[in-house]
Amino acid sequence: MNIISKYNIDLENDIVKRAFTHSSYVNETKKGEDYERLEFLGDKILDFIVSEYLYINDDYDEGKMTKLRSSYVCEKALACYSNSLDFPKYLRLGKGEELTGGRQKQSIQADIFESFLASVYLTKGFDIVKNIVYDVVIPYIKEEKDLFLHDYKTVLQEIVQTDKKSTVYEITDEEGPSNEKVFTCIVKVDGIVLGKGTSTSKKDAEQEAAKDALSKLK
Repeated sequence: MNIISKYNIDLENDIVKRAFTHSSYVNETKKGEDYERLEFLGDKILDFIVSEYLYINDDYDEGKMTKLRSSYVCEKALACYSNSLDFPKYLRLGKGEELTGGRQKQSIQADIFESFLASVYLTKGFDIVKNIVYDVVIPYIKEEKDLFLHDYKTVLQEIVQTDKKSTVYEITDEEGPSNEKVFTCIVKVDGIVLGKGTSTSKKDAEQEAAKDALSKLK
């Protein structure tokens, strides 16, 4: 699917170009701005569009909708969408990041999908962004593809709620430079550390901690 030509996206537009600009490129060239602020905005836009779709098209309760949404906007899912659109080829990376395989990193591939959505919102408007999400993301939900349905946090919460216990996630450590951070997270159930996980995003570190906790509960 060629989203770029379908919606006449100008890859030379400064905002769109920024959506594919990694911090390593900015650090080396001392030019422009990286995609991190756009990624923040794109994350919220995608959450809203997927949430609206689930609310309008299904009668699931809040818990089910939350589980589905998180499954289809997780890092693995975002990287899948990004690759299906050949977005990694548009990346502007520093030489060091390129040499260490930055173009193939799931976290970066996921980031640029969200930053791209934000750039389209700022240059083309909300309706075009929504059309793109409906072209790329919604088909996975309609077809109930389970590629991304590994929401360990929801499963853990469901188990904990039956016992009326509390669940708290804490990021306990951050390592590495800003563009390659690795987060460590713990999950506490009634104040007791039950699981620990690490990943390149806080969300996925929480999922890994929940997965660890579930393995211990079994």
